[in-house]
Amino acid sequence: RRRAGPRGTMSSPGITSTLAAKRKTKKKHFVQQNVEVFRASDPVLSVLMWGVNHKINDLGQVPVPVMLLPDDFKASTKIKVNNHLFNKENLPGQFKFKEYCPQVFRNLRERFGIEDQDYQVSLARSPPVKNEDGVCEGLLLASYDRTLVVKEISSEEVVEMHNILSEYHQHIVTCHGHTLLPQFLGMYRVTVESEDADLLVMRNVFSHRLHVHRKYDLKGSLVSREASFKEKVKELPTYKDTDFRNKMQKVYVSEEEKEKILDKLGRDIEFLVRMRIMDYSLLLGIHDVERAEREKEEEEMESTSEDEEEEQDENDPPPLPASNSPEGISGYMNAFKPMGPGEFDPYVDVYAVQSAEGAPRREVYFLGLIDVLTQYDAKKKAAHAAKAVKHGAGSERSTVHPDQYGKRFLEFISRIFA
Repeated sequence: RRRAGPRGTMSSPGITSTLAAKRKTKKKHFVQQNVEVFRASDPVLSVLMWGVNHKINDLGQVPVPVMLLPDDFKASTKIKVNNHLFNKENLPGQFKFKEYCPQVFRNLRERFGIEDQDYQVSLARSPPVKNEDGVCEGLLLASYDRTLVVKEISSEEVVEMHNILSEYHQHIVTCHGHTLLPQFLGMYRVTVESEDADLLVMRNVFSHRLHVHRKYDLKGSLVSREASFKEKVKELPTYKDTDFRNKMQKVYVSEEEKEKILDKLGRDIEFLVRMRIMDYSLLLGIHDVERAEREKEEEEMESTSEDEEEEQDENDPPPLPASNSPEGISGYMNAFKPMGPGEFDPYVDVYAVQSAEGAPRREVYFLGLIDVLTQYDAKKKAAHAAKAVKHGAGSERSTVHPDQYGKRFLEFISRIFA
C-alpha cells in the first residue's frame, strides 16, 4: 500500500541541489493544494519526504520497546520501489529509501520533546528550503517551518555516527536532553538513479522565527580563523574567532545563564573527548531585538500603504496550517498570542538565551555545537602522516589531540561572555 503525503500548503522552493542535475527551477508562489501529493523540484527531496512520511506511519504501528537493545543501534529498514506508476509526476519511477536505527532515533526524538507526528509534518508537508543560516559545505536545507535542518553527510560520517550513537544516546539520557550538542533526529539514505545520498536530520540551532543578524563559527583558535573577503561581503557572513576578537564582541547573559551554558558545554566536551572527536565548532547566532523592532515598524508602514490583497511574497515561508490539522514542531504556537521581536518559546528554540537585564544591547543568542562527526583516529592520523611526509616529522609537534582541542575550546568559549 502506497501513501501520499499529508494535505497542506505546498511549495516549490526553487533551489538548485548538488544532488540534482544542474537545471533552472522557476520559483512559484505558495498556493493551497487540495490534492495529496509531494512536490519538490529535486527527486531526492521528493523521495526523502515520501520516505519519512511512510516510515513514521509504519513506526506508529510498532510498539515502543521497553528498552533499546544493542541490535537497535545496528538496525535499518529499507524500501525499494521499481517501475511504479503512482504519483509519477512527483516521484522518480525507481528509488530506494533506507532508514538507519529507527527505534534509536524515535527514542531520541521523544527525549528531545519532539512528537513523531510533528516531525513528520515539519519534514513531509512541504519541501525543505535552502538554509542561509547554516555553516557547512554541500547540501544544507531547512524544513519548510525552519525548525529542522537536513544535511547531506559522507559515508564516512555515517560510519562515525554509528560508532558514537550508543554513547551519544546514553549521554542524552544522562543529561535529560539538556545539551549543546546537535540534536540528531533521523538518518536516511536516498538512492535515485544509482546515486546514494546520506541525509542527517537535526534540530535547527537558529530560530524558526527570529532573524539572526550576526553569526560566528568559533573553534577556540586564532590561527587562520578569520572570515575571507568573499565571506565578509555576503548579506549574512559567517565570522570566525579572529573576527570575534577584533570586533570586541561579547555575549551578555546573566551569571545564572552563563553557569548553565558552561555546565552543559563542559559535559558535552567530556563526551566528545571520550569519543576522540575534534574540529567541532560553536555556532553563535545573535538576534538584535532593537533592529528587529525597527524592521517590524518599517514592514508595518509598508504593508499599510500597499494593497492588503497583494499576493504573498515568494520568499516568505508558507503560512502555518489551520489549527485543526497537524501543525509540525512550531505550528501549535499559532494558537497563542503572536510573539514580538526578541520573544521565543524555549520548548521550540532550545538553543536560545535572552541577554541579561541591563546589558548594553537587547539581544537573543543561539549557541550550539556543530560538526561533531570528525573522529581524530581516522582523518587526523592520515592528515598528520601526509604532513610529516611533506614537511618532516617535526611538523607533528603542531598536532592538537582531542583532549587538547577540548581544553582549548572550553577555555576560549568561557571568555566570550561579558
